[in-house]
Amino acid sequence: MGFQGEFHWVNHHTAHAASAYYVSPFQEAAILVVDNAGESRSTSFFYSKNNQLKLMQEILFPASLGALWELLSIFLGFDGYDAAKVMGLAAYGNPNRYAEQFKKIVRIVPNGQFEMDNEVLQVETIEYYPPSGYFQGLEDLFSVKNREPSHAFTPEHQDIAASLQAITDDIVLDMTKHLYKLVQSDNLCLAGGVALNCVSNTIAFEKGPFSHLFVQPAAHDGGTALGSAFYIWNHILGNEPREQMSHAYLGPSFTDSDMENILQKHQLIYKRTDNIEREVAQLISENNIVGFFQGRMELGPRALGNRSLLADPRHPNMREILNHKVKHREYFRPLAPSVLHEEANNWFLITKETSAAEFMLMAYSVKPSVKEKIPAVVHVDGTSRIQTVKKEVNPRYHQLISEFYKISGVPIVLNTSFNDSEPIVCTPQDAINTFFATEIDYLALGNFLVSKADNR
Repeated sequence: MGFQGEFHWVNHHTAHAASAYYVSPFQEAAILVVDNAGESRSTSFFYSKNNQLKLMQEILFPASLGALWELLSIFLGFDGYDAAKVMGLAAYGNPNRYAEQFKKIVRIVPNGQFEMDNEVLQVETIEYYPPSGYFQGLEDLFSVKNREPSHAFTPEHQDIAASLQAITDDIVLDMTKHLYKLVQSDNLCLAGGVALNCVSNTIAFEKGPFSHLFVQPAAHDGGTALGSAFYIWNHILGNEPREQMSHAYLGPSFTDSDMENILQKHQLIYKRTDNIEREVAQLISENNIVGFFQGRMELGPRALGNRSLLADPRHPNMREILNHKVKHREYFRPLAPSVLHEEANNWFLITKETSAAEFMLMAYSVKPSVKEKIPAVVHVDGTSRIQTVKKEVNPRYHQLISEFYKISGVPIVLNTSFNDSEPIVCTPQDAINTFFATEIDYLALGNFLVSKADNR
């Protein structure tokens, strides 16, 4: 291909670790990587200081939390990559019902390790397209048949998901405690697909020994290219400069003329406004659903206010409306609150503050005194996967929430990804397509406001 240069092989877990550490605010940190597997490892314990990564300990496949979640996802009738759905379902279940069964196949052992009974699980049999795996061992263990995707969910399915979440919480907490003893750092970085589990993240950090936590927003395999680049730049080539990742808005952006051209191309009726934040806040307060398309697209799997659907968190039926009528997804999927950073502690029980909450990677209990004010963003277990919004990070989104606060007395808007059983919208054309294919009421495309009613 004509390339002249040197190639470097970067181990998968090294890339994960680098993707978190080199963009963190820490000069030295403990790093825990947990996923399905990279080469032979499923879990890696790292320590890094002065830009040099050091592998301290590892857990080898097939003992793998990521693989366990993928197998159980398929067993419960989902796709192998639907761990987020299992996490949502878990809140409806009883974690004690199948606790003893899980202890037979997953065991915590000393020194931060865990073991899995792969004779029962046979995780190497997982197939992704179409989703399948070895289920006989699980069916015998739980006395439950694997769920077909078209079948209804039962209490047994909810309880299996809840027990899976509980044992994952226990293992991740145990590993973080061991890692702390191993390296004696106050700073923790999490990476790998399991680091997208906001419930386990919160338990590991708030109940664990570390004082500071950083989770890179693309903690899954989507972040390994970033990690590979930084590992070579800093660790191998010895370059000193590092830049902290203070936000996730690193994707494509479009100018006002780009957006107006596409609106005109489709002959849409629209208006330009000098205060899109105030207008959208007013529309949300009147129970409208608004597609909010602004600035650069977010890195990672969470919509963080630039490619989002926004709605009123006070509306008791808004979650059902969005899940069933707009996004066409399961009843148990929670919707997130975007909250002004300076107000978060007044609404949620936060023991240790972390930037991971800015990336929607932590789940906090809602304060009992305000729970009834925001029913659309409180999950069945009383928690919310929050996004704290700082003025200096996303001024427009912060202003919108502030305007809604003035109207409603609530410094929170409901935020879910701008999509309908598809990837999150990226371009203005994507936004227009999804706007007209769903029951979204308005589209805020940059400074332009489009009404569904005006364009019928």
